[in-house]
Amino acid sequence: MSTITRFEDLTCWQAARELVKMVYLVSKTGELAKDFGTKDQFRRAALSSMNNIAEDFGRFGRKDFIRFLNFSQSSSLEVQSMLYVLSDLEYLKEEKIIEIRRKSEETKNLTLACIKYLSNTLDKKPKKVL
Repeated sequence: MSTITRFEDLTCWQAARELVKMVYLVSKTGELAKDFGTKDQFRRAALSSMNNIAEDFGRFGRKDFIRFLNFSQSSSLEVQSMLYVLSDLEYLKEEKIIEIRRKSEETKNLTLACIKYLSNTLDKKPKKVL
């Protein structure tokens, strides 16, 4: 595996960026655009999924980075939860809800994979050099 030197290279961040774009585009139209509180929370949840990855990447502490990745994947789940509200209120068409749900699930899964990778490298003890 190559060394990641920029948060932009992380696939979980790339997926989260796509999720943010989807959320912002759908929240500019229809009834959702007029419901400022719901629109704001929906956007903030998506942004949080992306920004938490970037925020702690620069600190170079693995345990803290894992903690922020956990915040990120939780925010992806918040997006998914909000999609039920948007569906119940008929703010979005079902096809769009399914599309965003899939991207949110992909983002969460990629973030969890990054957490698993980092956790596994924390658990490995360095070999003794004789």
